[in-house]
Amino acid sequence: MNGAKALWATLASHGISTVFGYPGGAIMPVYDALTYYPEVRHVLARHEQGAAHAAEGWAKATGEIGVCMATSGPGATNLVTGLADAMLDSVPLLAITGNVASHLMGTDAFQEADITGITLPITKHNYVVRDVQDLPRIVAEAIRIARSGRPGPVLVDIPKDIQLAPYHGEIPVPHARPEIPAPSQDAVDRALELIRAAQQPVIMVGGGSLDAAAEVTALARAWDIPVITTLMGLGAFPSSDPLWLGMPGMHGSVAANRAISEADVLIGIGLRFDDRVTGRVNGFAPKASIIHVELDAAEIGKIIRTHVPVRGDAKVAAQMLMQGAQPLDRPEWKAQVEEWKSRTQMPDHWGAGYAVKAVVDRLGPDDILSSDVGQHQMLAAQLARFEKPRRWINSGGLGTMGFGFPAAIGAGMAEPGVRSVVIAGDGGFQMTAQELATLKMYDVRNVKICIINNSFLGMVRQWQEMFHGKRYSEVWLGDSNPDFIKLADAYGVPGYRASSAEELPAAIDAWLADPKSALLEVVVPHEHAVFPMVPAGAALYEMLETEPARTPQPEMAEVAEEARNA
Repeated sequence: MNGAKALWATLASHGISTVFGYPGGAIMPVYDALTYYPEVRHVLARHEQGAAHAAEGWAKATGEIGVCMATSGPGATNLVTGLADAMLDSVPLLAITGNVASHLMGTDAFQEADITGITLPITKHNYVVRDVQDLPRIVAEAIRIARSGRPGPVLVDIPKDIQLAPYHGEIPVPHARPEIPAPSQDAVDRALELIRAAQQPVIMVGGGSLDAAAEVTALARAWDIPVITTLMGLGAFPSSDPLWLGMPGMHGSVAANRAISEADVLIGIGLRFDDRVTGRVNGFAPKASIIHVELDAAEIGKIIRTHVPVRGDAKVAAQMLMQGAQPLDRPEWKAQVEEWKSRTQMPDHWGAGYAVKAVVDRLGPDDILSSDVGQHQMLAAQLARFEKPRRWINSGGLGTMGFGFPAAIGAGMAEPGVRSVVIAGDGGFQMTAQELATLKMYDVRNVKICIINNSFLGMVRQWQEMFHGKRYSEVWLGDSNPDFIKLADAYGVPGYRASSAEELPAAIDAWLADPKSALLEVVVPHEHAVFPMVPAGAALYEMLETEPARTPQPEMAEVAEEARNA
């Protein structure tokens, strides 16, 4: 057995069934050894970034580690965006890269890059394997680190000579995940004291609560406290529950943002108080005592002042906070919350919001919904309803355009028995559209692609309209977009199109009924903005609940054309 075979044997022993990757010279021995390990499926992406995002989609849908692989130099650097994305969203990811032979490292050899130096700030840990006898141990350790505690990406870089060197040791068995210490009873007691005295309490749960959904739900119901789920926490609390207030932050619901602004106790569980959630920090929850339940000590008090830190696993903490729970009798607060909830507005005229709602309303509770990044992402987050965790996959912290489609492929391959739907924009889809070939090559049949085509980089256009004097700079795509139906057809993927509210129902029917993976293009008006909205630098209580009245202006395509000619 050489190092390359030892790598595959270690992956197989740890239950890794699927690896997304792309071969090249410096990792060729690993791909040669792959032929001896049929129990591990390799999925050939069409770009290393697509491989990384597909591995993320696999991990986000299952809660287990995703694995991606690339060669040295440009192959490795093409993984960087996916690693940064996984780091910010706490995704367990193992990235394996080949490198030039050990004696060539540091000489600027062909296709050499210091990938461990490049990725040091965007990985939980990384390694260069210097001795083949260490390789299986390092891979096993990398898997344990990626999975344990607050999950994250780990990179293992393997020089070519290490892949070829003979290995004489044993293949390690999986490490037991280390136990997470329970929160201190003192911290829990102080939190309980605040909860019992609260007149206007609210619970806010984030992505760190996805695997504690049952416990968080029981906690909220036991105390009868309204619940807000962040963009990353959607699904951690059932949207059908009357206590659910929606999503907070820049494009959060009226009820969520108003409740945060008026709460006297805010219980944050498994979240990091990201700037898109808080708005202006000194205006966030100005009346509230903050209880922060969080596994990562570095996040407690980092952005928002914490009155009661409760460090520990969200599941255990939620169970401990159930001590002596009984519904809080706060009729005035409940009435106020219901009034805020009544301000929710659903799209009732043709446009991007109308189209997104028509699509998400057709999803079942087990369907997976991925999104790319932009207006359609915020609309999907606002309008979709999730009853269980890990059905919503998006790029939250990094906001990576091009993420949605390959992530949907990864999620769909992880769970072939459910539909994996992705809503993308015409801009972001083109960044990873080559992964249509992956659908074709592996005959993936459960991925449904919906492109909301407004011929613009919609979110950038919205900001230019609102905050940059309607100077539309480099956001018009309409005269250069491909025919998405022909593009899909070129890869053997069926395509459907709707350009009006009247055409949409039949197009959705045909798209979802197609036995293969299929693409639906929905052509919508250019001028759409996402509201509610908290302007940059504003506090949540300064949110704009509805879109301001528009002033007459020239058709944006004409404005863009004039700007180019000028």
